[in-house]
Amino acid sequence: MNVIGQAAIDHILREIDNTNNFSKIGGNTAIAVSLAVAKAAANASRVALFKYLSKSAVTIPFPLGNIIGGGAHAGGRTPDIQEFLVLPVGAKNVRDAIHANALVHKKTRELIQKSDPQFSNGKGDEGAWAPNIKSETALEILSKAIDQVGLETGINIKIGLDVAASRLWMKNYYHYSREKRNFTIEEQLEFIQSLIKRYSIYYVEDPIEEEDFINFSKLTKTVGSKTLICGDDLFATNIERLKEGIKNKSTNAILIKPNQIGTLTETIQTIEFAKKNKIMPIVSHRSGETTDESIAHIAVAFDCPIIKTGVVGGERIAKLNELIRIEEMTGAKMAKLPIK
Repeated sequence: MNVIGQAAIDHILREIDNTNNFSKIGGNTAIAVSLAVAKAAANASRVALFKYLSKSAVTIPFPLGNIIGGGAHAGGRTPDIQEFLVLPVGAKNVRDAIHANALVHKKTRELIQKSDPQFSNGKGDEGAWAPNIKSETALEILSKAIDQVGLETGINIKIGLDVAASRLWMKNYYHYSREKRNFTIEEQLEFIQSLIKRYSIYYVEDPIEEEDFINFSKLTKTVGSKTLICGDDLFATNIERLKEGIKNKSTNAILIKPNQIGTLTETIQTIEFAKKNKIMPIVSHRSGETTDESIAHIAVAFDCPIIKTGVVGGERIAKLNELIRIEEMTGAKMAKLPIK
């Protein structure tokens, strides 16, 4: 088949597999073939992948980086909340944004070591520090780190969280094992709102378990004018689940993971449907990663304002380096964030 026919080839992949979730040939196989087709087409057209995919002028996304890890990604005595993130919303270019995130990562280690002299410099699977602290201690440390780096660089940096609430959900309450606390649904909402207010949190991913579209909606209605409430487990990059979220006004952002849905065509469909319905698409890496840089090109091509792609580690830096190359190649400006 001709590689220019991306949609037709992706349709064949679906036919070959003939399951809803690529359980026969595997999501990793499907997305590898799909992205290889797109790269071959871009090479044949003698243009970069982002230029081949883009229909308009491109912008550079702000990098959202994981600094402190907990939950299932870090294990042990780490915080219950899965990811403590930073977003350099005030950066003028992606090189400065990447540098700011790296400085916060370094400063955070210094502050953790002051708090816990026994800290072993352990990291989780995305390169985030995995300390023996509680969630609110992690937020205090991260808040101090971004204040210090902000003074040093002049860049406004905001905090983000990936709560991964489905991991905490025990069918009728949320269980924070590190904290030895259980929250009802109402208490979970109050807890997340209190963290957002206290730490001026800009981004919160999966604060409610993945089947609860209604309580997602309650949180978004309350804080959505100042905070991005993002669905990852809630949507799974699936356009049908996104439609349910839009109907319930569950979130104002969606995480986009190409290998979560299986093909580039379906990834693009979900991005464009989200944008059409004023839901911000945020392109994301996965916990397990390779050095493939395709998500950097996808985020640029489709004007996704944020890319979640780590701070350290070769498989994360590959995407960040690619963003720098694209910025140098095009002179493109940073994307516009809807919330200042």
